Amino acid sequence: MTAAAELTAPKIALADGLTSAEAAARLAREGPNALPGGQKRRLLAIAAGVVREPMFLLLIAAAAIYLVLGDIREALVLAASVIVIVAIAIVQERKAERALEALRDLSSPRALVIRDGERRRIAGAEVVPGDLLLIAEGDRVAADARLVAVNELELDESLLTGESLSVAKRGGDGVFSGTLAVKGQGRAEVTATGVHTELGKIGRSLATLAPEPTSLERETRRIVRVVALAAGGLCLLIAALHWLVRGEPLAAVLSGVTLAMALLPEEFPVVLTVFLALGAWRISRHGVLTRRLPAIEMLGAASVLCVDKTGTLTENRMRVVETPQGVIDVAALACEPEPFDAMERAIVSQASTEAAARRREWRLERDYPISGEFLAVCHAWLTREGELRVALKGAPETVLALCGREDLLPVIAQAAARGWRLLGVAEARAAGPALADPRQYAFRWVGFLALADPLRASVPEAVALCRQAGMRVVMITGDFPGTALEIARQAGIDARVAASGAEIDAMDDTALARAVEQVSVFARVRPHQKLRLVAAFKAAGEVVAMTGDGVNDAPALKAAHIGIAMGERGTDVAREAAALVLVKDDFASIVETVRLGRRIYENIRAAMRYIIAVHVPTAGMACAPLIAGWPIVLFPLHIVFLEFVIDPACSVAFEAEPSEANAMRQPPRRPGAPLFTARMLATSVALGAAVLLGVLVLYGWALGSGRLEAEARAMAFAAIVCGNVGLILAYRTSLAARNPALWWIVGGALAALALTIYAPPAAALFGFAPLALSDLLLSGIAGLAGPAAYAAMRYVPSS
Repeated sequence: MTAAAELTAPKIALADGLTSAEAAARLAREGPNALPGGQKRRLLAIAAGVVREPMFLLLIAAAAIYLVLGDIREALVLAASVIVIVAIAIVQERKAERALEALRDLSSPRALVIRDGERRRIAGAEVVPGDLLLIAEGDRVAADARLVAVNELELDESLLTGESLSVAKRGGDGVFSGTLAVKGQGRAEVTATGVHTELGKIGRSLATLAPEPTSLERETRRIVRVVALAAGGLCLLIAALHWLVRGEPLAAVLSGVTLAMALLPEEFPVVLTVFLALGAWRISRHGVLTRRLPAIEMLGAASVLCVDKTGTLTENRMRVVETPQGVIDVAALACEPEPFDAMERAIVSQASTEAAARRREWRLERDYPISGEFLAVCHAWLTREGELRVALKGAPETVLALCGREDLLPVIAQAAARGWRLLGVAEARAAGPALADPRQYAFRWVGFLALADPLRASVPEAVALCRQAGMRVVMITGDFPGTALEIARQAGIDARVAASGAEIDAMDDTALARAVEQVSVFARVRPHQKLRLVAAFKAAGEVVAMTGDGVNDAPALKAAHIGIAMGERGTDVAREAAALVLVKDDFASIVETVRLGRRIYENIRAAMRYIIAVHVPTAGMACAPLIAGWPIVLFPLHIVFLEFVIDPACSVAFEAEPSEANAMRQPPRRPGAPLFTARMLATSVALGAAVLLGVLVLYGWALGSGRLEAEARAMAFAAIVCGNVGLILAYRTSLAARNPALWWIVGGALAALALTIYAPPAAALFGFAPLALSDLLLSGIAGLAGPAAYAAMRYVPSS
């Protein structure tokens, strides 16, 4: 059914919107309200990507050499391992893709609609033709629609037309998917969704944009290039040495290929791809959506969290307290006809029946919105008798000044000390047309309206955790300074003094830089002042995380190292500018995200250290026997076996490692600190060398004690596998931490090792002979000695 035909189908009254059942039926018929996204990579495309990988090419070369040598069995086994490697690559890629697809679904634009007569915030993809769409300032229009009610609505349609000026809309006008509401409000009936919208016809799709590599990816690629070049030179040297010493050209090439396979750190890109994709998915499970992966890198370095008060630190459950009904009724007339703000909803819900009737029966003649110069909302209503009734609510200091009642200013401090938010309320009567400036009306003071918004129960503990983690929490709010200080005191934020937006404007950059070092509460702050605060913190060398929800917050969110948009009350513009989006506007979610960010980064470091260390004994045993004149220990098949241990260990086991117990008792990571430090590289190489030394001593002893070559090879290989297991355990966050994935990998590796030694067909394939239990124990000791010593230094407290 077409969108036009759908709109003619019988449905309930427009004011009630669609029923849930009807919306579900239309969604099934019309499909999701989404443009065609980027194409998933097909299996053949993923396989083709694997074919271009150096490890794959080395395996093919090794199989070809075995064919030339006449060893058909070895060639077939390597060919089979190629298939297994392709399968593993496909599984890993699909896993990362599924995690990212789930995030895209969660972070897609949201829409506010009327369903079953109630407001519902739904995913933009669930909007259907016939839905009653509510549009407010800062929202992106979710679908093409026809306006049925409008209140000074203006849209930025530059995405479609290229015209930079906003367009005023009237009832009956069309609005288009992807355009942005820059002013006012409106209700619209959806006429087209998905590919049927004007935007869909043009065929724009952000999914075709290729993401830029993160700093971690750039650093890792650089390391891989350096190692690959060094490995290439060393392989040529070993191949030449083998040819000169033993005079076997094909065997020499095979030894070079084996060493190349042992040295190539192809796991690095896998680690980053899997860790960042699954890390973003893990963060989403805590109510935080990742729009930009580099934000995950920065989380562990955040040193200042700049947060809003209302809805982030508090519950955003505004309720009117200790206010006369007459004041509430006048304040209700100064609320939007369809209030979206939690404060306005609380006021309207407590207005009398008579006030509610006036809001329905009177005509809104003029709406004077809040501005930086006029901190109040004013509505001029035309009564049935033709009289103009003007209602005003806003910052007490603004309203009191208009009414000449500055003598009541001390009341504000008294209410703020109780954590209340006060609004001044006034009214005026006039004849004739509405005035251009609301300050021209003769206002009469009506009274104060008090609102309470309790602190979230989880906030004090979360703030204490931030302080423990070396992160400073700064409150930036538009509320009155006294109220802000009281909420800050309850939350555990430094509440000795508050700076106002006016004071920020009066400071030059030097004075503001000094202020941000001492002040943790900023009140009566406007969006442009948020941007100055972000710049001041950054100039002081801080890594800044900033929350925001409005259209004008977008510059500050973009300027911050980590912009965090509010998912519940935030505008689409804020979400698009931010790197992270809070599904529930809860401060505790931010703190938990920082913890996860630190965990992800540390797990990446652990995996990288393991990869570096584990390649040392593998590469060493690929070339040391040749130099010593001993029988060769490792061939391509052995390297493939070890890769089947290494890849899952670094990409699955380490990714699943829990946070260290003291993760939030450490200072933030220094911004720009390299992942691969000289100390990290030296420690990893030294630990790998310790494993190599144990394996070499064992192999030399086995050969010297009269063991068969196959027995000595089996002992050396068992020591290498045990060394790998030891390295995994040595780099864990805690030996006692729960990680089922790790134990499956360790158990699988040891079981596979036993199979290669004691199952005759596998033992023949690997060139092994069965080992006595004593020899197997010796192999375990030789491989585990180095990692055990390192783990003891890490886990055993010094006296």
